[in-house]
Amino acid sequence: MSDTTIDTATPPADRLTPLLFAIAIFTSASLVFVVQPMVTKLVLPMLGGSPSVWNTSMVFFQTALLAGYGYAHAVQRIGSIKLQVGIHLALLAAAALFLPLHINGWLGDPNPSAPIWWLLATLALSVGAPFAVLSATAPLLQAWYARVRAGHPDGKNPYVLYAASNLGSFLALLSYPILIEPLTTLSGQRWGWTGGYGVFVFLVVALALVVWSRRLDRSTEPAPLAKSAPIAWKEKGILILLAAAPSSLMLGVTAHLSTDVASAPFLWVIPLALYLLTFVIAFQNRPWIPLPMTLIIQAAAGAVCVLLVAFRSANWGMAFGINIIAFFFTTLMCHQLMAARRPAPDRLTEFYLLMSLGGVVGGAFTALVAPMIFNMVWEYPLVLVLVGLLRPWGRGRLDGQYIGVIVAAAAVAASPVLLSLWLDSNDSARATFHSMFPLGMAQLAMVMLVPAVICAFLARDRALVFTAILVMVALSSQWIARGYDWSHSERSFFGVMRIANVPDVRMGGDVHVMMHGTTLHGAQAQEGQNQCAPTLYYNVNTPIGQSALMMRGRGPAANIGVVGQGSGAMAAYKRAGDRMTFFEIDPMVDRLARDPKWFSYISKCAEGPIETVLGDARLTLNQQPAGSYDLLIIDAFSSDAVPTHLLTIEAIQGYLKLLKPNGVVLLHLSNRNLDITLPAVAAAQELGVPLLHQLYIESGDMPSMAEASTEAVVMSPTAEGLADFARDRRWRSVVETPVRPWTDDYVNLFGALWRSQFPPKERPL
Repeated sequence: MSDTTIDTATPPADRLTPLLFAIAIFTSASLVFVVQPMVTKLVLPMLGGSPSVWNTSMVFFQTALLAGYGYAHAVQRIGSIKLQVGIHLALLAAAALFLPLHINGWLGDPNPSAPIWWLLATLALSVGAPFAVLSATAPLLQAWYARVRAGHPDGKNPYVLYAASNLGSFLALLSYPILIEPLTTLSGQRWGWTGGYGVFVFLVVALALVVWSRRLDRSTEPAPLAKSAPIAWKEKGILILLAAAPSSLMLGVTAHLSTDVASAPFLWVIPLALYLLTFVIAFQNRPWIPLPMTLIIQAAAGAVCVLLVAFRSANWGMAFGINIIAFFFTTLMCHQLMAARRPAPDRLTEFYLLMSLGGVVGGAFTALVAPMIFNMVWEYPLVLVLVGLLRPWGRGRLDGQYIGVIVAAAAVAASPVLLSLWLDSNDSARATFHSMFPLGMAQLAMVMLVPAVICAFLARDRALVFTAILVMVALSSQWIARGYDWSHSERSFFGVMRIANVPDVRMGGDVHVMMHGTTLHGAQAQEGQNQCAPTLYYNVNTPIGQSALMMRGRGPAANIGVVGQGSGAMAAYKRAGDRMTFFEIDPMVDRLARDPKWFSYISKCAEGPIETVLGDARLTLNQQPAGSYDLLIIDAFSSDAVPTHLLTIEAIQGYLKLLKPNGVVLLHLSNRNLDITLPAVAAAQELGVPLLHQLYIESGDMPSMAEASTEAVVMSPTAEGLADFARDRRWRSVVETPVRPWTDDYVNLFGALWRSQFPPKERPL
């Protein structure tokens, strides 16, 4: 037997080629996914720090990924690997012209009335080319691997390399909030990514040279793979749905968790990293978690999450854990079902193209379609319920056991709704109930619905029954958790705004309440002497109210700027000689605040007209004349999250430039989950300006909508500007803080969350 025949029958050992493929795929995946939080963080300040920025950016990245996979699929039609490598290197070189990555200003500032298309177009022009070319690497290199390793056992399953790809993505994403963001500036991140891009191009060149020199048959190129049967259209549809559901849930759970904390990379990357980890597990030869176990855990976690997602828990950590566990196992279930349907290696790029298409469909539904068709955030619980239809359907007709489970679940789901309706119609029963259950109806309903969750788990092997019970649980819990009887609900890119009517005898009758996400953004009595009394954070007793009264004491006229309009309660402080300007990013908020049907602070209570400037405050304030404001209040919230770019050294420096010599800037820093006070104090101390701090605690003997606990910091260019504040004992000086101030190039939100959950023993406030 000739030497050539022996070599063909028994391929020589070659560990370098698989290793190079794995390293190249790992590197490209790391670059592809570390760039996502980095670039989104670059564009975030231009759109007010809204959580929707991340979801919309993810739709762009998924679409660019689809374009990359489409390119990888198309280039496989070229028979010569040599030519394929040449084309890919040429495109990598062309995409390098966009480096270092930055957000270009070709489209100008965003229009707050239509920010989505501005954001998508800006990302496409700024980072689209390098991202799309890099994203094509995983399917492209796997296809090359299947051909050049056709004579080796590992060439039969190139899908294993997809695990290496997603492992690189997973580790890169986790490193961003833990290492990259806290330790490096945005400028350093951009240049570091550029260096990584250069390393990857070198790896592709080295891979091409090594593979070419080590192929089995050196007389010709590797032969194309044998053709398998085409993927049926029904199968394509199933693959797209299996990919779409996790993509939608990823954006849904991210928005759900970040609404009350911050639109920040450390919250963005956790769901995305876990999403990628499920690919690693699903595409292993021997998955760490087998599918039967995944189905059991998903049934339990998914049912519990459907129950709890309607309720806002005071324990953010518990809510975070439950949502993340349910998301992880639901995503793992879908990806394992998808991996079980993967076609032969010659259909590899088509498989990835379908998977990417599903990702775009799911992401586009959550980020683009749902905000237009739903006036509330229904998409997350909706998909969480409907994904139950992807579970095993079982065989045969339903027996009496399953019918009994359905009936029992229906009775349990209806019970809290019926109890709530009875209490609403019976004043004495309601009073007795509240004395017996001080925690309220929501907490009792959660307990009452637990048997229905158990029923869903018992029916986990029947997808239709399981999903039907989840529908009952979802409808019941959402109805109970609706809270106030909302008179109006509206949704924009920047969030959901709801207005309710809450009767309160102590405030003279009806009170209209505005809520953005889960935070009250204003309340106004509709009748009597309290109609023009500012409420909640703007009450005369709070730091914000005190600052307005201080300005009144200084003279008959003041120029006041307020970042964040809410219900317009600050307008109640405007005198005829004052000038007041609201800086608001959301046109919907301005429209509702000026509608007398809901609120009349601006239209009736203010003495004289009030202007609203639309757009991100950092951009619009730059257009204001320097040295013109007596008081500037920074009170911009997205639900309970403060846009961090409004608290950086550069931002505060900009505010101070707008003040008169004795002018004052007030930062409203109330937050349930983040310590944002110390970075703001550190920024003022870095700038060397005098500042004072106050933490106001509501008295408890006033009507519930009259006032709210408030934390604030005031600062001024001169000590004289704070002289009257310093004479008020409620305002206190602060000692120097060791916390690093935030800048436009550096923000550490993970540290702010950590300090809030685990406060230091000695807090300098």
